[in-house]
Amino acid sequence: MKKNLRALALACAIPAASFAQSLTPACEAAMASPAPKVKLTTSKGPIVIQLDKDKAPISTANFVKYVSIGHYDGTIFHRVIENFMIQGGGMSAGMVEKQTGSPIRNEGTNGLKNDNYTVAMARTSNPDSATSQFFINVKDNDFLNAGPGNPGYAVFGKVIDGKGAVDAIKKVPTGNAGGHENVPKTPIVIEKAECVAAAAAPAAPGAKK
Repeated sequence: MKKNLRALALACAIPAASFAQSLTPACEAAMASPAPKVKLTTSKGPIVIQLDKDKAPISTANFVKYVSIGHYDGTIFHRVIENFMIQGGGMSAGMVEKQTGSPIRNEGTNGLKNDNYTVAMARTSNPDSATSQFFINVKDNDFLNAGPGNPGYAVFGKVIDGKGAVDAIKKVPTGNAGGHENVPKTPIVIEKAECVAAAAAPAAPGAKK
């Protein structure tokens, strides 16, 4: 199963100048909040992910950067395994790999577990190889958690809205395409990824007269 999470190494990378761009105002505001949120508008419905920047600061900042530069717009969930996970963030339609920035350090030992509806970084067998690809667990996958001799897969968020969309994606028919297994027969597209502003705090009740 772990082999199915491996993000393929890319031949080229996003130009440094592009990846060094400032965050969009929406993403800056999200990162300034205690619990940043990202909305994925998919062809199966919206999914809102709450990020844990305290326990997974590197993975959170990395994910938000890719959101900010529009990297995920038009990508697909290219690997779907019911009773395991759904993976996306690195392929566009036709199974064409997208350019990425530099890999990040694995945060698999941050204490967050690969439980149902959590979001984690996909990587190769090298723990510090994650770039843009991520996966959403569709069951508790304890074997992906860090332990003796196991660096783990870094969880950095959880789905807080749109679990129905996740459930719909995990059930789509899959097959082989472009040398890859478990590819949805009908592309599941991330039409847009965007940072979501924090909800305003409720107004304090007025003083009784």
